[in-house]
Amino acid sequence: MRLPRFLALAPLAWLLAASPATAVTEIHWWHAMPGELGREVERIAGDFNLSQSEYKVIPTYKGLYTETMTAAMFALRSKQHPAILQSAEVSTATMMAAKGVVYPVHLLMRAQGMDFSPSTFLPAIAAYYADTSGNMLSFPFNASTPILYYNKDQFRLAGLDPDKAPATWPEVEAAARKLLERKIPCGVTTGWPSWVNVENFSAFHNLPIATLDNGLGGPGARLQFNNVAVTGHLSALVEWQKSRLFDYSGRTNDAERRFYGSECGILISSSAARADIIANAKFEIGYGMLPYWPNVTGAPQNSIIGGGSLWVLHGRPDAEYRGVARFFAFLSRPDVQAHWHQWTGYMPVTQAAYEHTKALGFYDRNPGTDISIRQLTLNPPTANSKGLRLGSYVVIRDIIQEEIEDALAGRKSAKTALDEAVRRGNEILSQFEKAN
Repeated sequence: MRLPRFLALAPLAWLLAASPATAVTEIHWWHAMPGELGREVERIAGDFNLSQSEYKVIPTYKGLYTETMTAAMFALRSKQHPAILQSAEVSTATMMAAKGVVYPVHLLMRAQGMDFSPSTFLPAIAAYYADTSGNMLSFPFNASTPILYYNKDQFRLAGLDPDKAPATWPEVEAAARKLLERKIPCGVTTGWPSWVNVENFSAFHNLPIATLDNGLGGPGARLQFNNVAVTGHLSALVEWQKSRLFDYSGRTNDAERRFYGSECGILISSSAARADIIANAKFEIGYGMLPYWPNVTGAPQNSIIGGGSLWVLHGRPDAEYRGVARFFAFLSRPDVQAHWHQWTGYMPVTQAAYEHTKALGFYDRNPGTDISIRQLTLNPPTANSKGLRLGSYVVIRDIIQEEIEDALAGRKSAKTALDEAVRRGNEILSQFEKAN
């Protein structure tokens, strides 16, 4: 039986009506978030993709920060680079100096007619990613700061108060001794050794990392963290290493696995480790602020941020930039930021996200989850505790960690190791300035 012509054409008309007028614009986002954090990145991108039909953000894990940046630099040569690159906070000076590579976020958002003001972000975070005129160069995404975690079950076993985190380094030492007495293999360990034991240690004790406000005051800064307090701290770690009161866990986040595996009773690492720790720990977790040495005048001051931000790279089609601006506006929403903060342990980068989280009663229901914010805002930041902006600091950080390892292994004294770290690091700063 032959159908009338208008009925025969009906399926074709329906298909044409249902097809989009234009193809979806893909926006590639290279990131450095492994594990649970990577799954949360995929969820955020998926939520944005479902919120509209014009753009599709495609997140791709490229390794940790150094690997991700290296991959992007190689991709730029063949113009196969992503529109969005996640980069570590200490790479800010390097990204700023990469002429013709970066599309500053404040210019992108203005060109796309999007509201974007530094005043909406927490001041300590906005200042880190802005130029000297206050213009935001990248989008603050995953801001963290190191905090103290402890195993409450092991504290109970050792006769320690499970509801009281050690507040000073002498208290950490005393707790670690009691843990070892109860056959816990390791008392305390730290992740990210330079970030925790040099950079944040210095800020929390109101000590300079480098001249010129740690480089935030402009080019020409030189490292100067080889002082009595940092030397004394490293000397203590060297001595504790002998009995595993302190036990070194490498340059990245292996310390976190040792903690949630119940090998170490105390951990000092990123506030953003919370998601992985909660997902894997089989014990009750306690939280505390960074410990400090009470004999250092000015401590405790405030910690500084770590983590990273999202940089927009030049050389992508205009359609992608329209989508990037839409995506950043989505990321700025208080509910989106609040969920990211609550689930991961990263800080809410906007004041509205913090207030939204507080209004929901999240901090009341989850004691300790606001420690990172209270610690970062413990006191008004000084020239020593605003952060740092030093060229090629990823390379310098490796130098610092190499020298720390030499001290912990007994190959050098703490003083010699820190002196060498400063000397070698300043050579890298000089080379960076000559090249830029």
